[in-house]
Amino acid sequence: MAEVSDRYTKTTYRIMEALLEVDQLDDALAESLQIIVRELHSTAGAIWYLDEKTDKLHPIFHIGPADISNISVENGVGIEGLVTKTGKSIMIEDAENDPRFEPTVFDDYGLKTKTLICVPLNNLKETIGCVLIVNKEDGESYNEEERKLCEHMASLAAITIDEKGLIVETGETKKVLASLKNVTKEFPSGDGVLQVLKGINLEIYENEFVVVLGESGCGKSTMMNIIGGMDYLTDGQLLIEGKDFSKPTDHELTAFRRQYVGFIFQSYNLMPNLSAVENVEFISELVDDPMPPETAIKLVGLEERADNYPSQLSGGQQQRVSIARAIVKNPKLILADEPTAALDLSTSIEVLNVIEDIVKEKGTTVMMVTHNPEIGKMADRVIKLRSGKIASIKRNIHPLHAKELSW
Repeated sequence: MAEVSDRYTKTTYRIMEALLEVDQLDDALAESLQIIVRELHSTAGAIWYLDEKTDKLHPIFHIGPADISNISVENGVGIEGLVTKTGKSIMIEDAENDPRFEPTVFDDYGLKTKTLICVPLNNLKETIGCVLIVNKEDGESYNEEERKLCEHMASLAAITIDEKGLIVETGETKKVLASLKNVTKEFPSGDGVLQVLKGINLEIYENEFVVVLGESGCGKSTMMNIIGGMDYLTDGQLLIEGKDFSKPTDHELTAFRRQYVGFIFQSYNLMPNLSAVENVEFISELVDDPMPPETAIKLVGLEERADNYPSQLSGGQQQRVSIARAIVKNPKLILADEPTAALDLSTSIEVLNVIEDIVKEKGTTVMMVTHNPEIGKMADRVIKLRSGKIASIKRNIHPLHAKELSW
């Protein structure tokens, strides 16, 4: 028992360091939850924050295979709501046989709860939310020592939130643009198959900037290609504004890519014999309702270079032309695959600033795949993939502006 207590003391210190040393409070909260989930060898976890105006709980950070970003829970309802309402912890050792158990939000999204710890975020004055930890990886139950560790973490987090004056604008439930439900993707490999995506559950919302992070080979680009109609899923379901795109025809995919999605890639793919504005005009002729090419060029700040050929433009300027090609279609969704990977810092910031303005001014949804975690700081949400699955989803409470990034 002394060894266990010593281990949890060290874990508490790591949580204290995370809360004290990280500049952004939402980053500190995310790191604290990650420490707890790792230490308790758990499958999923979430930090729920109470919006006093609506008396509803919203997840500001969660770990696990289910996307619960767009969910809210009534204060006092369910395990999360009951713990927040009463300010008292609940530990369920056997969900099937415990009469106190009510399915968590994770259960509604495909993760069956077997055992859990839910503890309140109690500051010195009130309860402002809760922390939920679900399912040990080895199937064992949680114990009292682990409950106490979660309570220590939650208390430290709640007091830090109170001291730093965290304000979460939860807003209304967002409209879903694209939804992936248990999506898998397999490729032939030798005598068998290679499964790249292993059950992706994710929702992309209107007018959001979402960044997808993960190591090489984790499935980031494959997932984006499926959403963008450039590849087929193997199993599961893809919905675009409620319409089933799980098994589209080639004609449906072509129309979808042309009319609905804009693409930005690491390689600019400009036609060298066409000027900047002609490159944009070429794409505009493929769609039914484009904006004027000159307007798209102006939106990316290249009106004075509109007649220049790609060879006369810098790398950053060429990438801005590729952005203009994406937005000239008036798409609802823009997919960007490593758009700054070949650019230096200052040029990357210029490009990211254009993307930021597109989300803000045009209301376009942008989904960006990148290896650079710094870019995630300007996103509304950061999706982390690991080995073909959603590892975590973090909502940035106060996203940075592109000009505030540095690497």
